[in-house]
Amino acid sequence: MLDIVQYPAEVLRRPAEPVTEITGEIAALARSMIETMYAAPGVGLAAPQVNQSLRMFVMDPGGEEDKRQPAVVINPRIIESVGEATSEEGCLSIPGYYAEVPRAKTIHVQFLDAHGNPVERTLSDFPAFVFQHEFDHLDGILFVDYLSRTRHRLFERDYGRDPWRWKFRSRR
Repeated sequence: MLDIVQYPAEVLRRPAEPVTEITGEIAALARSMIETMYAAPGVGLAAPQVNQSLRMFVMDPGGEEDKRQPAVVINPRIIESVGEATSEEGCLSIPGYYAEVPRAKTIHVQFLDAHGNPVERTLSDFPAFVFQHEFDHLDGILFVDYLSRTRHRLFERDYGRDPWRWKFRSRR
């Protein structure tokens, strides 16, 4: 199990480096990230969130324990974005805080899987939102960066003082 880095850690704001070779270490990291994601519990986890500045993440937007289908996503690219929808999001690195975030409704993506095989997919709705959220982590972008200027200032000022307060207040 890996430790999840918490906001405002610097690694969360730094663009991640491409994975140049899929080694045994990368495969082991991916397995540990999947284990950590499920234990958290979460539906996605990016390498910077476990203090690894690499362009990779894991995700499983299905959420049902008996139907787990984790995906390992390495060096992803979003090729096309279509439509817009709003997604209520949270983040394992910003526990207890949730906000509405505008996202593309459908995306066409390319990435390498855990074995280095190229993958091309079209994702819509929740799987697309999860992919975009994790993809943002690889560029040092957090979901709170989509907040209005006023709300972002309030977040910066107050987050961390009383995280339990945010569990209830931030959903309004």
